[in-house]
Amino acid sequence: MKQYNIRKKLPLRLKLLGYFLVFGGIILVVLWVFQSFFLKPLYTVSKSLKVDKGASRIARAVEYNKNVWATVDSVAHQYTLSVYLYDVGGGAPTLARECSYENIAIRLNVEYADALKYYEKTVDSGGKTNFVDRNDAEDAAKRRIEILQASSSADSAATKVHQASVDENESLVYTYILTRKDGRQTFLIITSSITPLNTTLEVIKNQMILVSCVFVLLSLVFSVYASRRIAKPISQTNNAAKQLAKKNYEVDFNARGYREVEELNDTLNYAKTELAATEKLQRELIANISHDLRTPLTMITGYGEVMRDLPGENTPENIQIIIDEATRLSTLVNDLLDLSKLQSGALQAEKKVFCLTDSVKAIFDRYAKLVEQDGFNISFESKEDVFINADELRISQVLYNLVNNAVNHAGEDKTVILTQTVKDKRVRVEVTDHGEGIPADKLPYIWDRYYKVDKEHRRGVIGSGLGLSIVKSILDAHNARYGVRSAVGKGSTFWFEIDAVSVKKHKNKN
Repeated sequence: MKQYNIRKKLPLRLKLLGYFLVFGGIILVVLWVFQSFFLKPLYTVSKSLKVDKGASRIARAVEYNKNVWATVDSVAHQYTLSVYLYDVGGGAPTLARECSYENIAIRLNVEYADALKYYEKTVDSGGKTNFVDRNDAEDAAKRRIEILQASSSADSAATKVHQASVDENESLVYTYILTRKDGRQTFLIITSSITPLNTTLEVIKNQMILVSCVFVLLSLVFSVYASRRIAKPISQTNNAAKQLAKKNYEVDFNARGYREVEELNDTLNYAKTELAATEKLQRELIANISHDLRTPLTMITGYGEVMRDLPGENTPENIQIIIDEATRLSTLVNDLLDLSKLQSGALQAEKKVFCLTDSVKAIFDRYAKLVEQDGFNISFESKEDVFINADELRISQVLYNLVNNAVNHAGEDKTVILTQTVKDKRVRVEVTDHGEGIPADKLPYIWDRYYKVDKEHRRGVIGSGLGLSIVKSILDAHNARYGVRSAVGKGSTFWFEIDAVSVKKHKNKN
């Protein structure tokens, strides 16, 4: 368990270094295995394919007696072959001509005894055969003498190499018994030595040792460089993220290297900006809520003390003020609880079909006293009753918040207009005021739960900046469209759209 934890805590740079070195080691192992076990078989197969192709061409030329020796010379030279042509008369082959393009050091001469043996083997095989012939010790001794004689003037070191190769010499042998066009029967032997590989393998082995050392060194250098280059931008991003976790919003995610890191840094820079804005809005929320909580509490406490200490102050007006401030305080707390539940998903929409028009009228009844006492002009424009399938309580909350927001920000004419229209089976509700309006640069933020366009608290404007966020959460839960149009000095219009339900269809279901 301890070793696992150590491996888990290794930095990325060291892990990448290890992976690169392991990969380099695997390549070296593959090269050594290939050189040790597969080089000779692959060479033999490749050589056999070439010899087979050349032997077939020569056999066709001999059989059709067409440019025989021109073809033999060309093909034997191209594929490094030895060609022996025998006339067959009286049942025994007689050498007519031979042609060889093999090096004397690796060539295996076909003696007459071997030719007779090959002939009998070919007859038994039906006139055509091929096989691998290995020289024996006596043939090897003879060949050493021939090599020494042939290379008496050559370099002694080269002679020793060729002499050592003879012991392992093998030849591919192709034999044919052919009947030519003139009726003569011909025995064709084609041989090609499989170059002794022991010496070659020894040379390759020595080269592989040197190449392996160089490769290990280069792999180590490359692995260190590559691991650092790959891990560096990630390490920089990680260090910057640690600073962000400590609420250092001045940190900049600017590490570059490859696309994924750059995309991650762009995302973290965006997250940094959002977190900074959120923290700022949270501080404003605390200030706003503290003010909105303290104001009604102060009023309740003050009027309560007056009623307690001063005879005759226990009047209905003072009691009403206490009730109003307690209601205001309760509304603020309820807004906070509702928003928390909506955004956490704890409140699920309980949809049913109801008359949206009646809900709007019920909302307007709440403002009758406001219209009577403060002179507000609140109107509702609708041509027909509209039914929708939604959570009646939550939609009523949306309507109340939008109307209340319009009342709080109404202009000097104290006019609030609510309109209901139906188009393409969707009902659209708009709430319009003639107040100060909202600057265009602030429109994207008005739905944020901590945002208040008007940062100054005035006694006549009640709210903590939660109403529109509650509206947004409820409408999102109903998959409704919503938005706002506003112009500074002319007022604002908040709207939402939701699917309407046919009255006839609703009655039929009932």
